[in-house]
Amino acid sequence: MRDRIFYVICFGFLAGVLLRSFVVVNIYLIFWLGFVALILFLFHYFILKNKWGIIASIFVLAFSFGIFRFNVVDVPSPAVFESQVGQKVSLSGEIADEPSIKENSQQLTVLLADKTKILLSVNLDRDYKYGDEVDFSGVLKKPENFITDTGKEFDYVNYLRKDGILYVMGYPKIEIVSRSNGNKIQSTLFLIKEKFLEKMNFAVAAPENLLMGGLILGEKSAFSPELRQDFVNTSTIHIVALSGYNITIVAEWFMKLFAQIPYAPKNFGIGAGILAIFLFIIMTGGSSTAIRAGIMATLALVARATGRNYDVARALVLAAVFMVVLNPFVLAYDVSFQLSFIATIAVIFFAPRIEKYFMWVTESFGLRDIVSVTTAAYIFVFPFILYKMGNFSLVALPANILVLPFIPFTMMLGFLTGFAGLFWYGLSVPVGFISYLFLHYELGVIDFFANVPFAAFSLPNFPLFLTLLIYAYFIYRLFGRNVKEFFQFEPTAPL
Repeated sequence: MRDRIFYVICFGFLAGVLLRSFVVVNIYLIFWLGFVALILFLFHYFILKNKWGIIASIFVLAFSFGIFRFNVVDVPSPAVFESQVGQKVSLSGEIADEPSIKENSQQLTVLLADKTKILLSVNLDRDYKYGDEVDFSGVLKKPENFITDTGKEFDYVNYLRKDGILYVMGYPKIEIVSRSNGNKIQSTLFLIKEKFLEKMNFAVAAPENLLMGGLILGEKSAFSPELRQDFVNTSTIHIVALSGYNITIVAEWFMKLFAQIPYAPKNFGIGAGILAIFLFIIMTGGSSTAIRAGIMATLALVARATGRNYDVARALVLAAVFMVVLNPFVLAYDVSFQLSFIATIAVIFFAPRIEKYFMWVTESFGLRDIVSVTTAAYIFVFPFILYKMGNFSLVALPANILVLPFIPFTMMLGFLTGFAGLFWYGLSVPVGFISYLFLHYELGVIDFFANVPFAAFSLPNFPLFLTLLIYAYFIYRLFGRNVKEFFQFEPTAPL
């Protein structure tokens, strides 16, 4: 009964947040719904002793709280700025995040004194840093959704809103007033990341260094449009998304490799995997996205190492709920969070089931585990990517089969290259050369398949209901027995 109540509370809350992400609900209706659910709970618990009545009322209570939590953060835009949209304004604030470098520009997230965030697009001619205080002037605008190359509408408004960004400004006049005003810990993490990328880029030539940055740090913003489209056309864009998918793979590799060391402690392998996750979070600058991905990867690693899948499943659901409580926007509008969650479920529950089909792969260096994990994760994320990006690749399967088995080793080499460079450039050169060979092969495979005639075509309106139907089937195949047990009460089961 306790397990049932736990899952009812968690999924009830998530259902409420999900509904409120798309439908505005009156605050008074929320309170009324919650009050009625509370009365029904007390009635069923103390008088009727009805288990289903108790569970249904708890679900509605959690559902109401989910809607209420989203309402709390979904505050209206400040009236003082709403009246100035479309006008030239002069403002000042602090750069609140690491600059995002694009092909021809960079984007700065500026936090004003009243906690409003504005996204500035500026030229590449100046070196802006996290913590810089800046004065800027330009035309204030609100973000707008746009149509992607595949013909699918991208919800840019909510994509920015999940990070608290309400306004944008293109190429303002900007001056740096002072530097080093940000959080010292965050500044240190960003400095480590900058030095790490700098040393890695010294040892690995372009464009292979861009792929490495995307693999281990999610740094794909500097990709050329052609290279980005190649990833989309071959359905390999998921390998450069900052999610638990990537770090789970490399942590799995670390775990299997170090577990084979003679006379090593029993949990030495899992400790090495968790250390790899910790280093990943540091290398990405300790961003909230990286932390979420790291939590998901840690849970997947523990499940793989201990075999306690269903115990870890509760921790996974609880972690997801905790992240959504902190920022309700991530549930519907953060692709990285969604990819992490989907891939983690695949790694924990699906990978062990398909491992028997890869008995022909050697167990050396944990290669069989890595192949089964990457295959399971790809199968699970594919419908989601199809729905989100609207691109159906006819070459996805061969491209992923030829690329994915090499990704964990490539990522490990990338980490070693950057770390070696932090101590001495000469150490990073030989490792960087080996990294380059792997990256060159992977880019070659992607380029070859991307240029195959009719390699991909657009499905901008891939139905949401079909996506949900596919995942319902996945859930049924993985958890069908558990779902049946959930709806069956023992006659003498206590309340």
